[in-house]
Amino acid sequence: MTWSGPGASYDATFAALGGEPGEMDARGRLIYIHEGSRLMITKPIDGKPATVANGGTIGIAAASPDHVWAWHEAGTTHGGTAIESPPAERPNGAFVAYLRDPDGHKLTARSQPTK
Repeated sequence: MTWSGPGASYDATFAALGGEPGEMDARGRLIYIHEGSRLMITKPIDGKPATVANGGTIGIAAASPDHVWAWHEAGTTHGGTAIESPPAERPNGAFVAYLRDPDGHKLTARSQPTK
């Protein structure tokens, strides 16, 4: 099945975290599995157009600040847009980056807090 959504962008960002490209299942869902987490991208089951969540953010765990930087670079290189502040350490020691995917969904990658 052909996917016309943001697959290339997600493949690149998951690879930056050490993950594998997504795989399409028999129901047409693009599925990413990495270190116990799962992200599934699918067309809405109600048949209505997909929209960007207002106030919603998809969070993705990163093993280190270097992985957060690599994720952010891969995302912006593959059609994503950098948003909010540049990748940076937060007061709790977590390293955090934000971007919007090519369809406008808000994403964040972050390492674990150290403080």
